[in-house]
Parts: sequence; structure tokens; C-alpha cells
Amino acid sequence: MSGELLVIVVLPALLALAAGWDLASYTIPNLLQGALLLAFIAFVFATAMAPLAIGAHLLAGFCGLALGFALFAFGWIGGGDAKLFACAALWLGLGRDLLDYMLIASVLGGALTLLLLGLRRVPLPAMLASQGWLLRLHDEHAGIPYGVALAAGAVLILPQTEIFRLAAGLAA
Repeated sequence: MSGELLVIVVLPALLALAAGWDLASYTIPNLLQGALLLAFIAFVFATAMAPLAIGAHLLAGFCGLALGFALFAFGWIGGGDAKLFACAALWLGLGRDLLDYMLIASVLGGALTLLLLGLRRVPLPAMLASQGWLLRLHDEHAGIPYGVALAAGAVLILPQTEIFRLAAGLAA
């Protein structure tokens, strides 16, 4: 599988699935994180990534996992969100791409939180009240499906990232 296909199609599709799953059920299956990891391994081989770059990406993933689980331990995000953040960090590597991602995902997460808190103050229309996932999302005691912001942030910055340039054969 080509690096371009992995970055332009597979990665965004897996992130969209994770966001949709989190929105509908407040969970992100480990199968999706596993698929993100396998796709990254395929990307490494497809692009003949340099060993030093592979190490930087692995370190970013491990740091992302540590940070994600610290946030999980404080109850600020779910376990699936923590693992999704680690997978995104793995793909983005150390450096500016990861910093940009963290900033954008944080802003999107804040916007999502404010939007949901506002919508939860408005009664759910009767025609939507039969949808279990909407009832969970509308519940004022429910959390925020932060995986939506994490996935959206990664997709938004993807065209400006080093992995995108590497997949397109533009990296130095």
C-alpha cells in the first residue's frame, strides 16, 4: 500500500471512524487504535522512513500515551481518548506537527464542550428522543466525546504535516 494512500485515505478514515464511534457510544474500540498502529507500520515501510525518524515517531507515541493516561487518571478524558491521542502522536512525531495538533485539538475540544453544554440546556426535540446515542449525548451528566476533537484536529492539520510531505515524496 502506498504512503500516499495511507495518509490521504486510510488515516483520515480511521480517525473519522474513531470520532463517530466516540460520538455515538462514548467509546473508541481498541480495534481502531490497532488499525492506526498497523497503518503506521505500513506507512514506515511504504515510505522507507529513516530509522532516526522512526525513533522520533515512537517516542512521540509513548509520550502521547503517558500524557493521555495522566489526563485519564485525573478523569479529564476517557481511556479511548488517551489511546487515540497516543496514536495521533505516533503518526505526527516529535516537533511542530505535534504541537500544532495539541493546540488545535485543545481548541476544538473546548468548542465541542461549550457546544454540548449549550445544547444540553435546550430540550431534545421529541422526534430525536428515540435515538439512544442522542439521549446519551444530551444527558447533562454525560462527559464529552473528546475523541471527536482529537480526530478532527489530526485531520485538519494533516495536509501541513511532515508525514503528508513524506507520503507525497516532497520531504527532504
